[in-house]
Amino acid sequence: MTIALLFPGQGSQFIGMGKDYYDRYESAKSVYKELDLALNRPLSDLIFSGSDADISLTTNSQPAIMATSIAILRSIQSEELIDMNDIKLVAGHSLGEYSSLVATDSLDFSDAVKLLKVRSEAMQESMPVGTGGMAALIGVSLEQINEILPELNKHGKIYIANDNADGQIVLSGEISAIDYICNNSKYYKIKRAIKLPVSAPFHCELIDSAAIRLKNEVKNYHFKDFKFPLVSNVDAKPCKADAIKSLLVDQVVSRVRWRESLIYMVNNNITTFIEIGPGNVLTNLVKRMSKSVNSISISKLDDLIKLKEI
Repeated sequence: MTIALLFPGQGSQFIGMGKDYYDRYESAKSVYKELDLALNRPLSDLIFSGSDADISLTTNSQPAIMATSIAILRSIQSEELIDMNDIKLVAGHSLGEYSSLVATDSLDFSDAVKLLKVRSEAMQESMPVGTGGMAALIGVSLEQINEILPELNKHGKIYIANDNADGQIVLSGEISAIDYICNNSKYYKIKRAIKLPVSAPFHCELIDSAAIRLKNEVKNYHFKDFKFPLVSNVDAKPCKADAIKSLLVDQVVSRVRWRESLIYMVNNNITTFIEIGPGNVLTNLVKRMSKSVNSISISKLDDLIKLKEI
């Protein structure tokens, strides 16, 4: 068995995530304590008993999701439920790449929290609220979107932000263009267009100011060699520790090439994908991409039984 660990990104958060691990495992509890210490505020209280509106704020959701993913991973490791020798690759969707860096022992957890604090603030403040947005398009190919992008750009700047899977593309751009595609999706033969509840148009050049802020910050951090190869969002290939700083900066304004990343992993003999963190979005994307591999999500405590079954 060859395993790839996957870590989810923004949008997977929910109130109470990780609380069952916090209550059962000291290793998970220590992660949330370190989170609060690194941020100098009790974010764990918000994670466990806050409001959906508050946990959905970019400055809260990014460190919260990363911490929950690592708390679950530490719980799995404490029970030795995964043979770490079977792990061949790791990958994370957008902010999940920071979870991957902690998982592969390249970045200390507290440093990842502090770096995400800057990243999330920069992304949230990159454009005035209400001027930019994102939309998930269902039932459309990358080729179709590339064909209609010039027309969509007549209504405002708009870009492909995520290539998630065959039939699932996310666009980022000025709100006028996002509203236009959402209101006219049927005309373009798009099955569904869903406006996403985000504060800015992530993964496009409109938030270049966020990339500049992150570039100035990331140079202050040290990244060690990867314990497991990490597949980058930017080019869907394994990267080296000496390249990760520039890739993290580029990732802010670049397309998340998730579909290509999954194809790369399958083509390089990954037989089992294990999504670690809140939700199961990435697991479902794997299942859409290939029927020949195993894919499981470890989100709640009850999910641990899945690891024993494989």
